Amino acid sequence: MSLSILAGLSLLILGESHLTITGSLIDALHDDLTRQGAKVHSIGACGASAQDWLVQKKVDCGADRVGKGRPVIRGADASTTPISTLIAADKPDVVVIIIGDTMASYDKSAFPKTWAWQSVTSLTKAIADTHTRCVWVGPPWGTPGGKYKKNDARVQLMSRFLATNVAPCDYVDSLKFSKPGEWKTVDGQHFTVAGYKAWGSAITQALANSPALKEAHGK
Repeated sequence: MSLSILAGLSLLILGESHLTITGSLIDALHDDLTRQGAKVHSIGACGASAQDWLVQKKVDCGADRVGKGRPVIRGADASTTPISTLIAADKPDVVVIIIGDTMASYDKSAFPKTWAWQSVTSLTKAIADTHTRCVWVGPPWGTPGGKYKKNDARVQLMSRFLATNVAPCDYVDSLKFSKPGEWKTVDGQHFTVAGYKAWGSAITQALANSPALKEAHGK
C-alpha cells in the first residue's frame, strides 16, 4: 500500500517511554508520518499501562508533540490524560496505541494476565465508545537482561496476548520487523536512535497497510 494513504489523516499516538526520549519514536515515527502528510499528535508517558489512559495519572516523565512542532519533554510534571478527553479535543481519524513493554512485567516470574486483560480491554472499549478507529502496536525485540529484565520469551508472550485481546483495534506485530537483537539497545529495552528510526519506519508502513487507516481514508 502506498504511504500516500496517510496524507490528510489525523492520528493520535499514545505510548510509553518509547515516545518520551529525544531520538525515540516521538521523533522518528512522528517525523515519518508527518512527512507523509498526516496530522500527528504524539504523547508518551513513562511507565503508563493501558488503563492509565482512562484517568489523569502522574508519571515520572513524558513527552508531547503536535504537528511539525518540537517535542515538549516533561519530567515530574508529566501525567496521562483520559483518552475520552484527548479524542474529544483532537477528533482523530485513528488512535495509535504503542504499549507493550510497560505491561509485560519482565521482572516478574508470572505474566499478570488478568490485570493485563482488564487494562487493555478497558482502553479499547473507551476508544470504541467514541466510534474512533484504532491500531495497537505491540512490543519489539530488545536485548535480554538489562535494567528492565527484558527477555525473548516474555516479549513473545506479550505480543501473542495483545494480538488476541486488542480488538476492535487492528494489531501490528513489531516482532516481525526485525530479528532478535538486530536493533541495538542502550539498556535492554530502549533503542539507540538507529533502532528507533528502523522501528518508526516499519510502523509507518504497517499503518499504511492497516484496515483502520484504509477505512479512515475512504470515509
